[in-house]
Amino acid sequence: MTARYLLRFDDICPTMNWHVWDQLEGILSTEGISPILAVVPDNQDEVLRVSPPHSRFWERVRGWQTRGWTIGMHGYQHRYGTSDAGILGVNTYSEFAGLPVSKQKRKLQAGVSILRQRGIQSKLWIAPAHSFDNATIQALRELGFTHLSDGFFSVPHVDEFGMTWIPQQLWSFRRRPFGVWTVCFHVNRWTERDISKFKESVLRFREAISSFDTVAAAYRGRRKTRTDVLAGRVYRSATVAAAAKRPLRTMRTLRESLSSLRQGDRQIRPQG
Repeated sequence: MTARYLLRFDDICPTMNWHVWDQLEGILSTEGISPILAVVPDNQDEVLRVSPPHSRFWERVRGWQTRGWTIGMHGYQHRYGTSDAGILGVNTYSEFAGLPVSKQKRKLQAGVSILRQRGIQSKLWIAPAHSFDNATIQALRELGFTHLSDGFFSVPHVDEFGMTWIPQQLWSFRRRPFGVWTVCFHVNRWTERDISKFKESVLRFREAISSFDTVAAAYRGRRKTRTDVLAGRVYRSATVAAAAKRPLRTMRTLRESLSSLRQGDRQIRPQG
């Protein structure tokens, strides 16, 4: 199976770095790439206020939606209020994880309402700081969300709540032999050099870059398996080790582990 790549851009809001983004949008348009855009409904995070507010922001978002680019709801206000690491355990702060499901649902409903008032329809969830819990997923499903972009798996799957996970494991382009790989970009602090490097990478990987709709259709209804669980654990360990600059022969371990499971792989059935 040939590897496919999705491009995701986080922290899309009125005060993002428009000088950088306008150049990136031009590259994406020229190459015919349909990215995932993680839009913050009501940004209250000072860190994301790097440019004057764009007066036509929501018009821009509607334009991307019309072009077939995927709009994901990126939290509600992008403001962290708990120290819960959530399901993935990537960061020890969250906008949602650890809160009662009723409170999470109110915040999520507020975000959905803002998007709908602006003419934006989204069924894709993207958690700030990769932090959410089972209560978040429960609330999202009740609000009609069908997909989330996160997790260190190698291919998409449907979990026990009926939510489809589109994995997100990379923050820069990397060669992979198989699987679906979402590359997540935070561009507010990018320089001209970063933009040039991005363009070079896009041209190099262009034939392998896909779209959210294409990937979601290809894996529709695929249930989570033992291989998914193992791959997620191993790849997450690799990511943590790399961040800590500790040596780990992860890709070899991953290949050996996946090979040992492929013959007897069984689906993990929903509980309850």
